[in-house]
Amino acid sequence: MSKAINIEQCFEKFTDTFSPKVVAQVNSQNIMLVRLEGDKVPWHSHQNEDEMFLVLDGVLDIYLRDDQITLNPGEFYVVPKGVEHRVVPREKVKLMLIEPDSTAHTGDVKSEITKAEYEKLSC
Repeated sequence: MSKAINIEQCFEKFTDTFSPKVVAQVNSQNIMLVRLEGDKVPWHSHQNEDEMFLVLDGVLDIYLRDDQITLNPGEFYVVPKGVEHRVVPREKVKLMLIEPDSTAHTGDVKSEITKAEYEKLSC
């Protein structure tokens, strides 16, 4: 049976950070929700995929080697494929990520937050 997905109800199902949860798929794109807190994301890039960050709550800084983008709730940014970046939340942030199913969590860089697979969440 089909049903609407309530984003806040999905967020109520997990508290861990830097661990994206797949809540839906559109064609081969994952729709993921993630909580961020602290400075843990390493510099990395995705050679074959763009990556979209949509801030739902909080403030997120996206650092590029030659620029910085600050996102507030309701704003998004697409990091083009091949562009090295890292994200740093200001306090607690709730994000929606939209990216191809083939996208590696932290690109070719392995770190303490790297996930080999994304958990699927039923909301």
